[in-house]
Amino acid sequence: MPHDFNDNNHVSLFIKILNLAKFDNRPKNMISTKEKKPNEALEAVVIRFVGDSGDGMQLTGTQFSDTSAMFGNDIATFPNYPSEIRAPQGSLYGVSGFQVHIGSVEISTPGDNVDLLVAMNPAGLKTNLHAVKPGHTIIVDTDAFTKKNLEKAQYETNPLEDNSLENYRVIEVAMTSLTKEALKDVEGLDNKSITRSKNMFALGMVYWMYDRSTEHTIDFFNKKFKSKPHIIEANTKVLNAGYFYAETLELIPNAYTIAPAKMAPGIYRIIMGNTATAWGFLAAAEKTGLELFLGSYPITPATDILHELVKHKHFGVKAFQAEDEIAGVTSAIGASFAGDLAITTTSGPGLALKGEALGLAMMLELPLVIVNVQRGGPSTGLPTKTEQSDLLQAMYGRNGESPLIVIAASTPANCFNYAYEACRLALEHMTPVILLTDGYIANGSAPWKIKTVDDMPDIQTRVIKENNNWQPYERDENTLARSWAIPGTPGLEHRVGGLEKDKISGNVSYVPENHEYMVKIRSEKIKRVENNIPDIKPEFADEGDLLVVGWGGTYGTLHSAVKQLNIEGYDNIGFAHFNYINPLPKNTEAMLGKFKKIVVCELNNGQFAKVLKINFGQFDYIQHNKIQGLPFGNSELVEKFKQLVK
Repeated sequence: MPHDFNDNNHVSLFIKILNLAKFDNRPKNMISTKEKKPNEALEAVVIRFVGDSGDGMQLTGTQFSDTSAMFGNDIATFPNYPSEIRAPQGSLYGVSGFQVHIGSVEISTPGDNVDLLVAMNPAGLKTNLHAVKPGHTIIVDTDAFTKKNLEKAQYETNPLEDNSLENYRVIEVAMTSLTKEALKDVEGLDNKSITRSKNMFALGMVYWMYDRSTEHTIDFFNKKFKSKPHIIEANTKVLNAGYFYAETLELIPNAYTIAPAKMAPGIYRIIMGNTATAWGFLAAAEKTGLELFLGSYPITPATDILHELVKHKHFGVKAFQAEDEIAGVTSAIGASFAGDLAITTTSGPGLALKGEALGLAMMLELPLVIVNVQRGGPSTGLPTKTEQSDLLQAMYGRNGESPLIVIAASTPANCFNYAYEACRLALEHMTPVILLTDGYIANGSAPWKIKTVDDMPDIQTRVIKENNNWQPYERDENTLARSWAIPGTPGLEHRVGGLEKDKISGNVSYVPENHEYMVKIRSEKIKRVENNIPDIKPEFADEGDLLVVGWGGTYGTLHSAVKQLNIEGYDNIGFAHFNYINPLPKNTEAMLGKFKKIVVCELNNGQFAKVLKINFGQFDYIQHNKIQGLPFGNSELVEKFKQLVK
C-alpha cells in the first residue's frame, strides 16, 4: 500500500529539520533521529526522473549521473523529452524524463525496467509506471495530484488512493509545499522560482537513498549561478532539505550503496556524445596542426557540437553559425579549399539540404567531415527522439554517382574516437566523410577515459608545398587520393569545380570517356579505403547458429543482450557491430558465412539490411526493427534471439 507521509506531524518535524539543516550544510549526523543501519549493497540500479518539460528533469538526472560517475560507478544515461520546448503542463505527451543506470559492474545500456521512479506529476506517473519493477519504489509529489492534473493525465480516480499502486512501494511527499517551507526566508525569489526548485528536493532524497554526496551538485550551483547568490542559496537549501528529510524520517526502510566499478586505470570524466564528438575534432586539429573550421546551422539534436566548439577559440577554432544548412556546408567546403580541417554538423533534414554541396565536395575531392546526428523522421518528425533514420540517405542521397565514406559511432564515449577517425579518413583519402551518430548516444553520457593527443594515431595529410610538375588530379597509386594544394602556394595554381574535370589537368572536360573514368576512379578510391580500416571481429562466438548484427548507436543494448545469453550458456550466438559502413570491412563476407542465421537489428525499417543484401546477396538476412523513437530494450532482444536459435 502507498505510504502517506504528509500529515501535520511530519510537516512539523520537517520544519525542525530545516532549523538544523541550515545553509551552512552542517554535518548530517547532527540531525539524524534514527539508528544508522548498514547500507544494502547493490550491483546496479536504474533510476528515472519524470515530470513536466519545465520541471528540470534533465538537470536533475544529469547531476545524479555526474555525481555517481565521480564516485566511480560505471554509468549510462537516456534523456527523453518532448519536441515542444514547453509542452502543455500536465499533458501526457509533455512528460520529460531522464533515466540513469549506475553500477559497480560494466554498464552498457540505460536499462529496461527501473528500480526507482521519481514522478513529479500524474502524467509522469501514468506514462512511466509500466517501466517500474513490481515491488520497487516510486516517489511522488502529492501536491501535483490535483483534480485538474489528474484529468489531464486521464485518470478517473487518484492512483494514490484507489489501491492501483499496491504492487509498489510508494513514497508520498508534498515536495512543492516542503520546498516553499524551506525557501520562505530566502529573499529575491518569486513563487515560480520557488516552485521550480522542487526538483532539487527530489534529488536530495535520491542522494540519501543511494549514499551519494551533495557536494558535487552544490559546487555546480556555485559555478553556474555565481552572479545570482539567491539562486545558489535556494537550490542548496532545497537539496539539503530533501536529503535530510529522507535521512531523518522513516520514509525508506533502508538506504543503498553501489560500489565503484572496476575500470582500467586512468583519469575519467563523464561525457555526452555531442561533447565527445566536438573534442574528437579538436584532437584531430591539434594532431595535424590544421586550423579547425565549423560551418553549421543549429539543428536539434546536433546543436551542442556547435555550442561546444565555440568555447575553444583558444585552440584556434573558427565557428560560423550559418543562416541555413546550405550556407553551413558551403562555408565548410570553402574552408577546406583554403586548407582548414573543415566540419559541418546537421541532422536528417539538414543532410537532405546539403546533398548538392556534398556532390561538389566529392568532385573537388576535398577533405570534409559531415556529422549527422540522426533523429526520428521524416520531415521535422521526432526531433528529440532517437532513430537510425538516415543510413540510406548517407549512402545514396545525392545526385549522380557520388560515393562517400560513411562511418558510425556507437557509444557516447567513442563519439570522440570516430570523430577523430572521420578526420583521419577525410584527410588521408581526400574525400568527404559522413559521421553518423544519433540522438540516443549524442545526448546520452558515459564515463570516458581522458586521452592526450599523443595517444591518438597519426594522421597523414596530403598537403603539398612544391610544384614538381604537379597536376590537380594526379593520384597516389595505392589510395588514389589526390594531393591538397593550398591556394596561395607559389606554382600550385589550379582549377577544380563542379563541372566534370579532366582526369589529370582539372580543366573542364566533356569527353564521354573521361567522365566515365572519373566516376569509376572516385568509386574505386572509396573502395580502397577498406585497406585503411580494421577488419570486423565478432564477439562471443566466431561461428555458430546465430550472428547478431548491428551498427551505430544500438551497440550497448545488442551487446548487453548477447552477453546475457552467453552467460546463460548460449555460446552459439555471435555479435558483430559495424562502425564502418562504406566501405564495409574487407572480411565482412567471410565473417557472415560462418553463421547459419543472421539477424540485423536496427532502429529503422531495415536500411543496413538492404546495404548488406546489395553487397552480399548470397546470404539470407532476418530483420528485427523498431521505429518508436526509443532504443531497443534488453529483454525484447533476449527473447527474440532465443526464438531464433530454438
